[in-house]
Amino acid sequence: MQLFIIGDVHGCYHTFQQLLEHWNPAKERLIQVGDLIDRGNYSVEVLQLAQSLHKKHQGDAVFLRGNHEQMMIDHIENGKIGGSWLFNGGQKTLQQFEAKEIPVDSMLHWLRNTPLKWESPSLLATHAGIGKSALNPYDVHSPDGILWNRKRLKKLPKVQVIGHTPQQNGRASFTTASQHWNIDTGAYRGICLTGLKLQENGNYIEEINIPTDERDVQT
Repeated sequence: MQLFIIGDVHGCYHTFQQLLEHWNPAKERLIQVGDLIDRGNYSVEVLQLAQSLHKKHQGDAVFLRGNHEQMMIDHIENGKIGGSWLFNGGQKTLQQFEAKEIPVDSMLHWLRNTPLKWESPSLLATHAGIGKSALNPYDVHSPDGILWNRKRLKKLPKVQVIGHTPQQNGRASFTTASQHWNIDTGAYRGICLTGLKLQENGNYIEEINIPTDERDVQT
């Protein structure tokens, strides 16, 4: 089965919907690399859509955890002790939940069960990638781990696909030295949302870029 891997959505619901029109569930596994929420105007709708797709398509619609989902989990579980979610887009997301009269903790079970990676013999998809100096890359609070790392990636014997750090030119980028794709193209910044189609062995098929729908980022 081929792969359709989508970058950071950040509450850009309409843009996400438009990109999903290019997904063929009959032959493609959908993988989203995390950060569904915060920044944009429709975090609640994006989460609801992700949950619906995950349920409908079982293992063929995979939503990985990003650092924003982790901050939301920490906030729900620990409140102010949980970190800086409210200062990193969480306040806007919380207001969106309140406007819809949906308890924010109703999402906790689903969020806590989002995987940290999707892996095949030839490819590893995570939110931020494995840093060169990472001692425990799957520690959800490690600055060099797969939710937070912004340093150079360790070269693995497989292709890595990540998001987390927005690319400025509206295109996914491939770094040969570390054999990784970065597919965060700044949807919440009004640039675009990217989907990368690959063979399961990591071979490139196609890149699709959807310009951010203005409804998603208008203040």
